[in-house]
Amino acid sequence: MVGTRLRINYNGRIEGVRAMIPFGDLRLQYQAIKIELDRAIQSVLDEGWYILGVSVSAFENEFAAYCGTEFAVGVGNGTDALQLALMACGIGPGDEVLTTPLSATFTALAISATGAVPTFLDIDPDTYNMDPQKLEGAIGPRTKAIMPVHLYGQPADMDPILSLARDHNLLVIEDAAQAHGAVYKGRRAGSLGDVGCFSFYPSKNLGAFGDGGMVVTDNPAIAERVRMLRNGGQKGRYDHQLLGRNSRLDELQAAILRVKLTYLEKWNERRRHIAALYTALLADKVEPPVEMPHVRHVYHLYVIRCKDRDALQKHLGERGVGTAVHYPTPIHLQGAYRGLNLRPGSFPVAERSAEQVLSLPIYPELTDAKVRQVAAHILDWDM
Repeated sequence: MVGTRLRINYNGRIEGVRAMIPFGDLRLQYQAIKIELDRAIQSVLDEGWYILGVSVSAFENEFAAYCGTEFAVGVGNGTDALQLALMACGIGPGDEVLTTPLSATFTALAISATGAVPTFLDIDPDTYNMDPQKLEGAIGPRTKAIMPVHLYGQPADMDPILSLARDHNLLVIEDAAQAHGAVYKGRRAGSLGDVGCFSFYPSKNLGAFGDGGMVVTDNPAIAERVRMLRNGGQKGRYDHQLLGRNSRLDELQAAILRVKLTYLEKWNERRRHIAALYTALLADKVEPPVEMPHVRHVYHLYVIRCKDRDALQKHLGERGVGTAVHYPTPIHLQGAYRGLNLRPGSFPVAERSAEQVLSLPIYPELTDAKVRQVAAHILDWDM
């Protein structure tokens, strides 16, 4: 394989090489709970009701209870969850929303979809999350909300964010798409701000068999507006009161997610075990993730730092280990946001991180033996 040009596809699989340890393998999870999932899917087929039925309602109640919020509203995907939450909070054209440049670009796209403008601030170099110390200097006269991202499964430092938000009368909308079950000072991610937004993309800690999303909140007015907005702005059938969307979590996905929710804590603990094993094995070779003392990181991704990241990724790929980069280009340098006129160097910590981070395989079904095998290949690498 030496000299072969490797390509890593969207799912972290190595094109042209049979990955002995893939970056992810969703088939394993399905096989482990196949009987329960098949039964849940069959129940929806037998019912013959596929949109906004009993499964969605039940899952909304169960997920709200899990998060510790009063309300949960199922929507079409995680990006829609962010957009509809912003719309329900009255964010729109002329407004600015503070967020981080190191995230999936979908975070910013949700802001842009409302007509508002994403305004970035640099990240904490240890956690990769929003740096609260840079927050106050970024607040301007048009700032209406803060959107912290709980990146890779670790909650942002929410206390100073919430304190500044209160001082400046700003809303806080959590992007918790990677943080199902993560905990900050005893409270679950998504329940800390005014609104929390989740994605159920298949590879998430709690993933559907397609797209899905959820908005959670304690505010009944926000919850009601999201319910209306997701269903064409309807207050009642054919009574459209708002300029809404068509963004509804479907019954099949809700039924699947209800089954998986019962396993989420077990799966998260397994992820934490894998992360601890990686860290113990690799701490002297690369820079492992830092878990803050007041949080429970759920390791949606296990992200190391390495100055020669691309060479390490190539080394692992040649040995059949799938990896991925989250994220290679900060949002402010994406072509879609060239209109913001933000040049390289605008957010140096985020930009340096984007050049150095590498995500290793981590999923509940990954065995300790394979974790050790991945670590051995890294330890064998001649930096």
